[in-house]
Amino acid sequence: MKRALLLCLAIILAFAVVVFGWPLVLELGEPETGVAAQAYAGQVEHGQYLATAGNCASCHTARGGAIYAGGRAIETPFGQVFSSNITPDRATGIGNWTADDFWRALHHGKSKNGRLLYPAFPYPNYTKVTRADSDAMFAYLQTLPAVDQANRQHALRMPYSTQPVLAIWRALYFRPGVYQAEANRSAEWNRGAYLVQGLGHCNACHTSRDVLGGSDEQEDLAGGMMPMSNWYASSLTSDSKAGLGNWEKQHIADLLKTGVSERAAVFGPMSEVVYKSLQYLNDSDMQAMAEYLKSLPQSTISPPSGDAVLNKAQQDFVMDWGGKLYGKHCAGCHGEKGQGRAPAYLPFADRHSLSMSSAVNSIRIVMNGGYPPGTAGNPRPFGMPPFRSMLSDEEVAAVVSYIRNAWGNQAGWVTPDEVNRYRSVPVN
Repeated sequence: MKRALLLCLAIILAFAVVVFGWPLVLELGEPETGVAAQAYAGQVEHGQYLATAGNCASCHTARGGAIYAGGRAIETPFGQVFSSNITPDRATGIGNWTADDFWRALHHGKSKNGRLLYPAFPYPNYTKVTRADSDAMFAYLQTLPAVDQANRQHALRMPYSTQPVLAIWRALYFRPGVYQAEANRSAEWNRGAYLVQGLGHCNACHTSRDVLGGSDEQEDLAGGMMPMSNWYASSLTSDSKAGLGNWEKQHIADLLKTGVSERAAVFGPMSEVVYKSLQYLNDSDMQAMAEYLKSLPQSTISPPSGDAVLNKAQQDFVMDWGGKLYGKHCAGCHGEKGQGRAPAYLPFADRHSLSMSSAVNSIRIVMNGGYPPGTAGNPRPFGMPPFRSMLSDEEVAAVVSYIRNAWGNQAGWVTPDEVNRYRSVPVN
């Protein structure tokens, strides 16, 4: 019987060779397998791009640690949250997760076991990510080297470390939902909105937060102090003074892509975002994000006038003293009239970042110096030298007040006490 079956199979194969040709017989199973493999490779590549857009590696990699193996401490007003291992290690990572489990984390803010995740993982933004993009990211993460590294326990104060309190927070601030395109907007605008609101999670930093750590939806992307970092994230709205209202679209795209533009340069936490994430996005996505940001309505926030309230004589004294300090230490690079030589030496005249309600960024840069990120579009960044040991608190206050109120700028006055408050703050 077995011999008869083998004989029949041989006859069938011989018939196929004679009638159809052997090459055709060989190819019958290959196209489907090849197409599937190509599709999977494309999904992984797309997932890598999306993970880069979300800057996932920055948070999920401890300094000096294996990439995506977690362990980075994220400082919050409520204690420390440690990022998790998202390599495909089955014991300590997400190797035993499914695409459904990963989607549940991004979209619903819940772990595989149903435990609520802390919003230091920005699922209030990631919930806008489509299921197809979530699956692509998961496919990419599953191709990474598995790293056996146990997750660290969070160091949150009571009662913030409890699930019931987290459930209350979610009820107040979290609404799951995939991004819905606006029919009356262009495809480019919707793509920009999808990236900014979702994977880019821009409002996680550029929106003020209340005492419970919730974002103010009425002032989305209108700027705010970043908790625990002592940097002020500027307004991304169309406010002409503190926002992007009078920026050209290309200048916004340049800043996001390279870290510098004709209008500004990035420092502090934003440098890491540009260096590790945004510089790798394609130009069409940069233009889309700029298109969306350029369209945001002006903020209704009324910037405070600053810590100091000075009379006319005091203002004149500060401007005179600050002007002399500026002429001695700053004019050589930034120009006597604040005109600068962009992008190497940024102009100060009509500079939106100097009109922000908080002067913390200017104070920290004057004292500590800083460099924009070194990117493909800005491979040799010019830096600002530190003046911490050269200028006193009073002198820093005077020169920062001067540049915030000269050449058409109009902002609050800076006090020596305010400068001293940030003198002991770590550089980064």
